[in-house]
Amino acid sequence: MLQTLEREKEQVKGLFDRVEEVEEVAEAIAETSPEQADKLRKVALSALHDAAPVRLSIAAALLDLSSRTVHSWVSEGLLPLRTESPKRVDPETLHRVLHLVRELRAAGKQRGLLDAVWYRLQDATLLESAELQTSLKQLRRGELKPALTRAEEASAKTDKGVLASK
Repeated sequence: MLQTLEREKEQVKGLFDRVEEVEEVAEAIAETSPEQADKLRKVALSALHDAAPVRLSIAAALLDLSSRTVHSWVSEGLLPLRTESPKRVDPETLHRVLHLVRELRAAGKQRGLLDAVWYRLQDATLLESAELQTSLKQLRRGELKPALTRAEEASAKTDKGVLASK
């Protein structure tokens, strides 16, 4: 069994290493060849998506966390399970979380990793939203519209209702 676990761990680590190499190349060419960089990122994501689910013990070893912590992260929804029995996590999410854990540790963060990773994932999701991207593009073009307060929004809705009834 130990040989199987060690072999699986090496396979996952090898996959993650190859994906990271592709990501590095994508970042290196992103400014000069954005379309090619996007293609490389899609290839990396596809490789992760097609990979087999990862045992919790292997996820713990790769993240350099205890199995108990990984079980907690699964319970909290940070590492979603791809299979329930046996419990195995999604390699795409594991890879993303691994990047975040490395960044946080490099910045000196050792405690409270669950919350820090959770917040970073939420921020990344927000930054990827089409609505925010559209707003940022408008901002860069100088198309500024001040945000309305809740009272101003309610008043505007009321005004529209009055105009529509006339």
